[in-house]
Amino acid sequence: MAGLYRRAMDYLYLLCVIVGVIALVLISAVIPWAVFTRYVLNSAASWPEPLAVLLTILLTFVGAAAGYRLNLHMNVSYFVDQLPAPWRRFFDLLVQLLMALIAIFMVIWGESLVEVTWHNTIADFPFLSVGVTYLPIPVGGVCLLLFVIERIFLGLPPDPVTHQPHSVSID
Repeated sequence: MAGLYRRAMDYLYLLCVIVGVIALVLISAVIPWAVFTRYVLNSAASWPEPLAVLLTILLTFVGAAAGYRLNLHMNVSYFVDQLPAPWRRFFDLLVQLLMALIAIFMVIWGESLVEVTWHNTIADFPFLSVGVTYLPIPVGGVCLLLFVIERIFLGLPPDPVTHQPHSVSID
């Protein structure tokens, strides 16, 4: 069962990374387009800035969950690292439980925000519900919660860079 859960989290992580990368690439394309239309064509497009904001929300919440899984987030652990092993395990569990609490907060209040704003529209995108734009909050919370559960019961996942099935050697 543990192997199946780990594999499911690997796929979820991959999905989070793909979504984050696509959002980042689109942000990188939209912003120069806005600059081009404003300063070269002297006719600023109205949609690039709100689209970049929406993509940034997506990148932030889904990408943060992916970064958490591989322990890529910023942390200060100097003092905890100085403690004996049982205390380090205790504080690690405490941190994971606090992260689970944050993830649950994101799911509950994010879902509430989506529900409240579902029938509102964005001026620049009248076909798009404001609620849809807030969906990354509860979705990122669910991903984060699943990664916290993985870390509590299975530990940190193996580093994908150092655990490649095929290694390339340069002679």
